[in-house]
Amino acid sequence: MAHSHARARALAAAVFFTIAASSFSAATAPDSSFRCFDSIVSFGDSLSDTGNDLFPGLHQGPCLAANPPYGRTYFHRPTGRLSDGRLVVDFIAQSIGLPLLKPYFSEAHQKAAQRRRSFSTGVNFAAAGSAVLPYEFYEKIGYQNPWATDGRKYLEKCLVVLGPLGGNDYNHLFLQGMTLDKVQLVAPLVVTRIGSTIQELIKLGAATILVPGSLPDGCMPISLTIHEKSSTPNDYDPQNGCLRWMNQFCRHHNHLLQEELQRIRELHPHVNIMYADYYNATMRMHLSPNQFGFGSQILRSCCGGGGTYNYDPDKRCGTPQAKCCRDPAEYISWDGVHFMEAANGLIAQGLLQGLYTDPPFSTICLINSTAKPRAIAEY
Repeated sequence: MAHSHARARALAAAVFFTIAASSFSAATAPDSSFRCFDSIVSFGDSLSDTGNDLFPGLHQGPCLAANPPYGRTYFHRPTGRLSDGRLVVDFIAQSIGLPLLKPYFSEAHQKAAQRRRSFSTGVNFAAAGSAVLPYEFYEKIGYQNPWATDGRKYLEKCLVVLGPLGGNDYNHLFLQGMTLDKVQLVAPLVVTRIGSTIQELIKLGAATILVPGSLPDGCMPISLTIHEKSSTPNDYDPQNGCLRWMNQFCRHHNHLLQEELQRIRELHPHVNIMYADYYNATMRMHLSPNQFGFGSQILRSCCGGGGTYNYDPDKRCGTPQAKCCRDPAEYISWDGVHFMEAANGLIAQGLLQGLYTDPPFSTICLINSTAKPRAIAEY
C-alpha cells in the first residue's frame, strides 16, 4: 500500500511538472455557445475521468470501464469513461466548441513520453477513485482509502473544472461503517482542502474555476443497496425513494462548500469562481422523471448484477456476470455509481444555461464583474 501511494505521489509530481512547463495556446471554437474559453483543464474523480482510469498503476484492481458495455451509446466502444457515453465535462467541452477532453495518461502520453506535449485545448487529470484528503489522513483515523490519488494545477484563458470532489472521501467511510455524526466531522476538512486547492490554482494564474457540489448520493443504486438491510421506511424520502439522511448530508457538504467559495471570492474578487449545483441539477430528474424522458427505473442501474436496485458489488458492470438493460431511456444511473449519458447531458445543459451555476456561465463570458453570487435553493 505504501508503495502504491508513493507511486501516486510521483505521478502527481509528474503532472505538476508537465503543467508548469507547458504553455496553452489559443484554439478556435466553431459553433460554440460560449467563446470565451480556449481550453479546459479538469480535475476530479470517476464522474469526470475521460480515460485516465485505463492507465495501469493509478489504482488497484481491474479497470472495468475498459470492458463492454461501457461506452456503447456514443463511442460504441469502451473509452475508460464510467458511463454508456459522454460525461458532463464532455458536453461542456462540445458546447464551448472544444474537442472532447483527452486524459493526461492517454496512449498518446505513453508514446510521446520523451517529447513535449500540446495542451492547446486542455487536458483531463480526473481519475476514478480520487479523494480530497490524503491517504495518511485515513490511516491516522483507522480507516482506509485504497484508491487515494492526488491531483491539481493550472492557468488563465481556460476553464478549470475542479470536481466533483469529496464523494469518495465520504463514501469510503460510510462503506466501512463510520457513523453519520463522525462523517459530518470530516466534511469541514474536505471543504477546507478543496478551498486550499482553489487558492493554489489562483496563485498559478487560473481566472475561471467551476467547482461542482455533491450529488444526491442517497439516490444512487450503490447507496440504496448498501444501506437497504439497515434502513427503515422513515429513512426514505416519500417523494423520490432516495435515502433522506444521506441526501441531507450531501446538502450539508454543499452548504459548507458554498460558504468556502464565498470566502475565497472576497479574497480574490477578480477571479471567476462558479459553484456548480450538481445536487439540484440531478434531483430534478428524480422528482420529475417523465418530464426529462426517463421511465420507471430511475433508482435502478441499467448495467448491473441484480438485486432491488440492480447493483451487486460482486457482479459490477464490466464483469461477465453483469447484464445490461435493453432500454436505457428508463434509467438515470448507468452502473449504480455513475450516470447514463442522457443524465450527464441534462446536468451539463442545466449548468450551461445558468440554471445551476452561481454565477451563470453567461455572466462570466460577458465578463460581468458586477454579477453577485445568488443563493441556490435546495429541493
